[in-house]
Amino acid sequence: MEECILNFEKNPSKEIFSSCISLLQEFLRGSPFREYQESMYFDRFLQWKSLERQAVTKDTFRQYRVLGKGGFGEVCACQVRATGKMYACKKLEKKRIKKRKGESMALNEKQILEKVNSRFVVSLAYAYETKDALCLVLTIMNGGDLKFHIYNMGNPGFEEERVVFYAAEICCGLDHLHQEGIVYRDLKPENILLDDDGHIRISDLGLAIKIPDGESIRGRVGTVGYMAPEVIKNERYTFSPDWWGLGCIIYEMIGGQSPFRARKERVKREEVEKRVQEEQESYSDKFTEDAKSICKMLLAKDPKQRLGCNEQGAGQVKQHPFLRNINFKRLEAGMMKPPFVPDPRAVYCKDVLDIEQFSTVKGVNLDKTDNDFYAKFATGCVPIPWQNEMIETECFKDLNIFGPNGTRSPDLDWRQLPEPPKRSLLQRIFRRHPADYGITPNDSSLSNVNTTNHHFQSRPTTANVSS
Repeated sequence: MEECILNFEKNPSKEIFSSCISLLQEFLRGSPFREYQESMYFDRFLQWKSLERQAVTKDTFRQYRVLGKGGFGEVCACQVRATGKMYACKKLEKKRIKKRKGESMALNEKQILEKVNSRFVVSLAYAYETKDALCLVLTIMNGGDLKFHIYNMGNPGFEEERVVFYAAEICCGLDHLHQEGIVYRDLKPENILLDDDGHIRISDLGLAIKIPDGESIRGRVGTVGYMAPEVIKNERYTFSPDWWGLGCIIYEMIGGQSPFRARKERVKREEVEKRVQEEQESYSDKFTEDAKSICKMLLAKDPKQRLGCNEQGAGQVKQHPFLRNINFKRLEAGMMKPPFVPDPRAVYCKDVLDIEQFSTVKGVNLDKTDNDFYAKFATGCVPIPWQNEMIETECFKDLNIFGPNGTRSPDLDWRQLPEPPKRSLLQRIFRRHPADYGITPNDSSLSNVNTTNHHFQSRPTTANVSS
């Protein structure tokens, strides 16, 4: 503490605690950590890690109705049997991936989703495979997408208060992606989803890519009408296309149409791209001066002149007067109330009968050479979302119990043999002995807290503590 005070007096800055933190870390690496490793709390940590690393299969979930479709297959609702937590399961058909040579794209999306932990980007909780598909289990978003809300809930467009809130949350999501060195590249209303409370998340990271430090990339990808001029011209870029996309979305939320194509206008791709590069977007009386200003600055043709493209990045966008009423600290902590909350009784999407069915893929055979790719993809639980699930569903509260007066609970006393699992009525009728059958992590009998608690009885032999 005295050293920190002296450092502050010599050089007052926001790094005042950096030396204190390093000293504290050095201390904790010594005897405190060794004592922790010998304690019952470390044993309990290993038990939780053992649960976290259970194999994940289709039997881990209950499957429900189809919600929509992705590029390689359907998206359906699903529920974790053990906890009751609801998710969206994005299925990527193996044969469809192979036919389109989409292996790298599918693996890239999965790996990027694993890296990002943001309340403004959909989270990946599990990745597993079935005989016919690779499955991404993601945050379920029941409130529909922004495109549906813009065009199917009365007059096209939103009130400015709602636009400001969504723009701020999208800005935070892009900021979190950019901090990880990831450029999103496909910002459009269809990819912005609302949750039950009215908060938004960026979804569908199939075109996102990590940019190596200090480098730029080239790639003509995105959606017609939302691609930035530098993308259309196949020039090198870093994060500038995302700020262009934010400008397009703000414009569309206010104006009720995209900036370079009227609603339902039938126009060729080449014409839209020409407008993006050469024409100036027009503004109706729906736009306030601040709204017009932020759109013009985000839709600057030259990325060097575009809002968000200087060294400040997202910080520059957050400082614009259009977002003056947003307290970004409170917003990022989830403490700001959305201006619109979806009705839990409503369905904010197409009727399931209107979702076009996928045709059968013919002429593609799967073989052993595909297994390496599947092994990289199907890695089971993602630690942070899984841990959040345990907390939210109160499984952690129910299972993380110790003995009286700070003593070890029976499942942490290695001198005691674990109790055998209770037999069901059917098993008792047929007089089956517990030794005649086994329980594996994939067994459907793990679908309740009691069997999960029994799994705590066995101490794992190894664990990667740094995970």
